[in-house]
Amino acid sequence: METFSHPGDLRRHLDGLRRQGQSIGFVPTMGFLHAGHMALVDRAAQETDRVVVSIFVNPTQFGDPKDLETYPRDTERDLAMLREAGVAAVFLPGVEDIYPEGSETIVETMRLANVLHGEVREGHFRGVATVVAKLFNIVQPDCACFGEKDYQQLQVIRTMVRDLHFPLRIIGCPTVREADGLALSSRNVRLGPEDRTAALVLNRALDRAQELAATGATVEEIQAGITALVQAEPRAHLRAVDVTEAVTLRPATGRPGGQLAVMLSAEFGGVLLIDQREILP
Repeated sequence: METFSHPGDLRRHLDGLRRQGQSIGFVPTMGFLHAGHMALVDRAAQETDRVVVSIFVNPTQFGDPKDLETYPRDTERDLAMLREAGVAAVFLPGVEDIYPEGSETIVETMRLANVLHGEVREGHFRGVATVVAKLFNIVQPDCACFGEKDYQQLQVIRTMVRDLHFPLRIIGCPTVREADGLALSSRNVRLGPEDRTAALVLNRALDRAQELAATGATVEEIQAGITALVQAEPRAHLRAVDVTEAVTLRPATGRPGGQLAVMLSAEFGGVLLIDQREILP
């Protein structure tokens, strides 16, 4: 496994692999890897000959400087996991490598970046789209894998790739969960025992959403039902409950005529967690 910090060095290495006829799969991460990330690596390995993983805690997608400062990091552990998984190359850039002095270019999906979770975290998806576009230009992969847990992020990236004509496939991969249902997240390590238990309410709310949809409930009834469930957990500070059309994330009302996306965000002990699921009526 090779490691690179400079974009030019990584490009030259990958150009050599492409000249050998190797296809490239890509998994961008912010590190502190868990089984969810490794599921993305496994999927990329199934789709392509060589897998590249980036580890970069992107400052432009954090609205709160404290959240950026406390984001968990363990690069040596991450590298050991990736080496064992057979990853071909790891990209470990510094901030100055991704955002050279004087950088002023941004990438933004105008509607998708500013609705739903984008209203709760202003500028978040602009930062995501900008850094992912930069990484795609550096790596130039044949495909890239992203988790469906970050459902709105996945749709933002798919839209950006379509609109900017990036020549790659975006593969969405199912959310990986703990045995008790908590969605895996690098932030989970910051949860105290009581907040860790309380956070299970998010998965229960998604289960409840599917139950309500199956009984013929309206979108409004689904939203009210899961809102009440989360708010009944005293350690949960609910940030947003959104029930929309799947993929487009456009508003849905009344009795749903097709697949819905349910997206939740809540704080537990100051740690912001999200969970999301597609449901069928």
